[in-house]
Amino acid sequence: MTRSRILITGASAGLGAGMARDFARKGRDLALCARRLDALESLRAELTAAHPGITVAVRALDVDDHAAVPRVFGELRDDLGGLDRVIVNAGLGKGARIGTGRADANIATATTNFVSALAQIEAAMEIFRAQKSGHLVLVSSMSAVRGLPGTKAAYSASKAGLAALGEALTVELAPTPIAVTTLLPGFIATDMAAKAGDAKMVAPLDKGVAAMVRAIEKEQIRACVPGWPWRFIDKALPLLPRAVVAKLG
Repeated sequence: MTRSRILITGASAGLGAGMARDFARKGRDLALCARRLDALESLRAELTAAHPGITVAVRALDVDDHAAVPRVFGELRDDLGGLDRVIVNAGLGKGARIGTGRADANIATATTNFVSALAQIEAAMEIFRAQKSGHLVLVSSMSAVRGLPGTKAAYSASKAGLAALGEALTVELAPTPIAVTTLLPGFIATDMAAKAGDAKMVAPLDKGVAAMVRAIEKEQIRACVPGWPWRFIDKALPLLPRAVVAKLG
């Protein structure tokens, strides 16, 4: 099945903008939202100049404004005449050691990465249930595989919650025409992720995005991307002694 009308949140930069460029090359119509409308408008101009046959609709959206999410999703659905796929990509990478006076950073990360993701999922699923079709894509993280200590604790917990929600929806929706994919990206060269990893393990942005888009197009239920070394790490990380995991913080 070709999903020709795709909504991507957090699309103004990084993985979101990269996926938009990849899907535009495939001739898909796009609904792009993020906080920075100027960046979205620049991206729209770039994409429509390179691919004049596609439609690109943009809207400003702060996903932490939960009341705005269903309204904006509805407007973008109307702009494209329906939505075949929604990619819940907007995320936050702040973090501090818990109890060190930076609760604001951890609460902001947990809110954006889980509560606001849930708001996006609610809006997408309402559209898909009404259409009786659709593909929901959740961008979690390899940090969801195991709780990581230190400054990564709140981030890994928020992404684990998102991955668990993806699994729950996969089971619930298995008998229906609505598909669910949960992506677990490793270190990919974005401003947020590259700072977190060993430089030798950071995949170039184009390689990381290409791996994500391949998994999305195959509608895999769960995908560690890029495959190497993250599929191996996915198996090994739960088995590591806690003393080893402590060093990852």
